[in-house]
Amino acid sequence: MLPWPLCAALAVLVLSLILRLRLLQNSLDEIGRQLEERLGSDTNNPIFLSTRDPHARKLAVRLNLQLKELRRLRRRYENGDRELKEAVTNVSHDLRTPLTAICGYLELLDRGDKTPDQARYLALISGRTQAMRRLTDQLLRYSVAAGMEDELKLEPVDLNGAVEEAVAAFYGALVEQGVTPAVSLPEARVVRQLDRAALARVLGNLLANALKYSGGDLDIVLDGEGTIVLSNAAPGLDEVQVGRLFDRFYTVETGRASTGLGLSIAKALTERLGGAISARYEAGRLAVELCFPDPGSSPAL
Repeated sequence: MLPWPLCAALAVLVLSLILRLRLLQNSLDEIGRQLEERLGSDTNNPIFLSTRDPHARKLAVRLNLQLKELRRLRRRYENGDRELKEAVTNVSHDLRTPLTAICGYLELLDRGDKTPDQARYLALISGRTQAMRRLTDQLLRYSVAAGMEDELKLEPVDLNGAVEEAVAAFYGALVEQGVTPAVSLPEARVVRQLDRAALARVLGNLLANALKYSGGDLDIVLDGEGTIVLSNAAPGLDEVQVGRLFDRFYTVETGRASTGLGLSIAKALTERLGGAISARYEAGRLAVELCFPDPGSSPAL
């Protein structure tokens, strides 16, 4: 049996180690909480520690240096992103005026007498000019959509009615192309806090995408959870192409008069509205899923 002075010394040593471990644990918890707060907010406040532990303080100093560098890179990115959006907006505005004038002159030329070759060349020039106008308009819309975070006017929006209005607006174009949409809506109204105009633009872009790639059908399904799925036969696509549909300026050869910005705009607006959008390709069918979850519902475990 150990003598009592040795037992007492061991007990003091164990208590001291337990105390140091407890203080170190508290320091790490304090660093973790403050790090999460600093990463989630735009602040220049460094991480402060109440402990005098040199190892914890050394870790805090290193993290503060990394946070400082992260803030510098974030500001650089935000400034560059803002300058790019402004440049795109300015260029789009600058191009619209001369393109409108060119279209006007082309219409005047088309009214006069022309040889077959002249008529063919004029049609080619007119087609290219119209494509430029579409791209310019889409660029402007994309820059506006990407920078409208503070301009959203959230209000209760009935998804059932929004889908019906979007389909009604595109019904003539769909039928003209031989596509008869089949719409399935739940009996109960699905209401979300959204910007009505932004949602209409998202649905419009998705229907315009269906016009480009549909093989003759279009199924639109809204469920009670706020998920909208547009699916259609798309024999001209494959999994690789579908995986890039939301990339800016990406176009598929089967897409008629495509600028490659419609789905990018839809994705930007959907994310601004707190939703999610994705696309998949299975058994020759393209399915685009748009989801606006109920913010009051708890996530599934």
